[in-house]
Amino acid sequence: MLPTLRQLQYLKLLAEHKSFNGAAEAAFVSQPALSSGIAELEKTLGTRLVDRSRGQVILTAVGEETLKRSEDILARTEDLVEAARGANRPLTGRFRLGVIPTIAPFLLPKTLLKLRRDFPDLRLFLREDQTSRLIASLKSGALDAAVIALPYDLSGLDSAFILKDEILAATPSNHRLAINDRISPEDLKGEELILLEDGHCLRDHALAACSWTSPTGTSENLSTYTANHGGGFAATSLNTLVQMVGSGLGVSLVPAMAVESGLVKAADVSVRPLASDHAFRDIVVVWRAGSSRAPEARLLAESLKS
Repeated sequence: MLPTLRQLQYLKLLAEHKSFNGAAEAAFVSQPALSSGIAELEKTLGTRLVDRSRGQVILTAVGEETLKRSEDILARTEDLVEAARGANRPLTGRFRLGVIPTIAPFLLPKTLLKLRRDFPDLRLFLREDQTSRLIASLKSGALDAAVIALPYDLSGLDSAFILKDEILAATPSNHRLAINDRISPEDLKGEELILLEDGHCLRDHALAACSWTSPTGTSENLSTYTANHGGGFAATSLNTLVQMVGSGLGVSLVPAMAVESGLVKAADVSVRPLASDHAFRDIVVVWRAGSSRAPEARLLAESLKS
């Protein structure tokens, strides 16, 4: 006997909700039905997957491994269904797209109307989150594709290029560097540098643009830089970061797409190009390697590019 997809789905929901009642509600079945499904799965595999002591639901080590494989099986099954439905009609039906916060508000408003016009039967579900969590959701099958910025580790993923986004220097309008046509990274080293909080890949990309550090670990690392050159402030979003710069709290590095979308218009901020060969990030669409929705992800990238 082999496990059923329904049983694997029960296990996934149980791991998410940590409760038989919560998992049963999410599966639209009764709690006894879900418990029975998990018990049948354990019987089929010949091992215990869930510890049920003291009212807690904890997966065993075998349960965790089974969950990992189940997520892959369920993701591939969903790919199969969506690919079959859209075999002759790409980008129809449900498509779950993740986007990082330093891209979503600047790229999507320009493209969503075009997507709706070009693909009227597309049901696009958007999730905004940091890169690491989007990648985890991609690999678990919770997303079909994601829009992120490179460089980033793409192990197990494929990608399609959208655009190159320049990294610019932002200073208060009355700052001494604001008179320059271009600003050298060395000129910024003596300033209070305001960055996004840890977890935002733009933080690393900004420093890499100045060759102070990089995602590959070369040059001066972030902890050494902030210890030697200030960096005592951190912002939760680009909008907050720009307001902090405009208030005279320091200088920063911002993406060109945000500036072109009017992010700095209402702030007392001056923006200048960086005198650096590394002052850019590549915006790409990524998806699971081998996904049957790869052609649609590539088509989505072409639409976003245009």
